Amino acid sequence: MELLQEVANISGKPGLFRILKPGRGGVIVESLDALKKKEMINANSKVSVLKEISVYTEDINKSTPLSEIFMSIRENYKDGIDINPKEASNNTLFDFMGKVMPDFDKERVYATDVKKIINWYNILSQYLPEAFEAPKEEEKTEEKK
Repeated sequence: MELLQEVANISGKPGLFRILKPGRGGVIVESLDALKKKEMINANSKVSVLKEISVYTEDINKSTPLSEIFMSIRENYKDGIDINPKEASNNTLFDFMGKVMPDFDKERVYATDVKKIINWYNILSQYLPEAFEAPKEEEKTEEKK
């Protein structure tokens, strides 16, 4: 799930973006959709890298990284989640979250957070499936040298 370091959510913009490189006034990103639109994002924009996002657990001193949640979803749902986040009830969303992360904090994790997780997972599954592939043993050994 190291590719999550290159994937970001940009406040005020729908979908996910792959960070390509820094520019003079911000960062150049490419949309993770069929259009693959490239654009410059202003340095003042709120950019959240998925690798740095985690979800609250019942243990107040602990949170679960989004990458672990995505891997749990992958084990349970494979290539896509059949829940429509826009139409799903809060109970449906929290039942889903309980299945993939049983210890999530039901008071600090909101339905909107679960909707984002579902949307992001579906986008990654469709447009960046290599994010879910485990690193190859050869690459791990070469990194240690």
